Amino acid sequence: MGTPKRFFASDNYAGICPEAWAALQAANVDHAPAYGDDEYTARVADKLRELFETHCEVFFVFNGTAANSLALATLCQSYHSIICHELAHVETDECGAPEFFSHGTKVLTAPGANGKLDPAAIERLVRKRSDIHYPKPRAVSLTQATEVGTVYTVDEIRAIWARARSLGLRIHMDGARFANAVASLGVAPKEITWQAGVDVLCFGGTKNGLPVGEAVIFFDRELAAEFAYRCKQAGQLASKMRFIAAPWLGMLENHTWLRHAAHANAMAARMETALRELQVPILFPRQANAVFAEFSLPVQEGLRARGWRFYTFIGQGGCRLMCAWDTRPEDVDAFVTDVRELLKSC
Repeated sequence: MGTPKRFFASDNYAGICPEAWAALQAANVDHAPAYGDDEYTARVADKLRELFETHCEVFFVFNGTAANSLALATLCQSYHSIICHELAHVETDECGAPEFFSHGTKVLTAPGANGKLDPAAIERLVRKRSDIHYPKPRAVSLTQATEVGTVYTVDEIRAIWARARSLGLRIHMDGARFANAVASLGVAPKEITWQAGVDVLCFGGTKNGLPVGEAVIFFDRELAAEFAYRCKQAGQLASKMRFIAAPWLGMLENHTWLRHAAHANAMAARMETALRELQVPILFPRQANAVFAEFSLPVQEGLRARGWRFYTFIGQGGCRLMCAWDTRPEDVDAFVTDVRELLKSC
């Protein structure tokens, strides 16, 4: 067999990174208490508190949909509303789960350049109506990194926090690619979370090398009251919780999570540079591990015929090329070579 091809459709395509795999195997050597009462879950929670440099409450769920939906349901009552960008994952790709788990909380969307919300857009939605017939805005949901591969800066998040605070809104952060955002900005995790006003973060690990599982981190610990019951009711309390938690140990030791994210970002930068040299239009600033490129339909068809996979329905058009922790320079180069050949022939 030859070297297997790596795809660019999603960082979910990547396998388990060696560090997470080793930590998972280490947790499989003996019996351990169930439902999160094991030493691995406790150790990971403590390591996350060290990482964020604050005493936060930490929970683990199976996937990002559950993390986002249960966190938002905690912030809102059924008659409230959640403000997010029109391209946000909680609006476009959760199949109504935030509304389902909150028993009806409405999602209100706003446009914004490069996939980002801005304070003025938030205020417009809040001020739009204040009568009892309108779902009362209660929370702002930020996607970091965004669905189009851009990253909120520290100052941008702080500006949103200032406006949200003045309007009585809580802040939720969908951090499915939080690691990529931190690697891109070169800041401490605390600087773009609790120090910038984020109340709850859904810290994604699956897209960065974990087998399964996301961490829900409450920086406002009072909001975490009875969250464990939400997890149980939603089918998110794993009986063998150690197998969700333990791989995080491998990710958090020696800054593995950040190294993998930085590598994915670097591969996306390599992709962007090569495509620009071919004069392929790039639709959004490349700030994390995604490149949105505009290919003609014949080029798209030609790439797929050669076995490449990528999405065209995410973002505001174009082809999304997503790099992962295991993307190799030769993967990028092979893709670019096929693009070059197809541009000449199509």
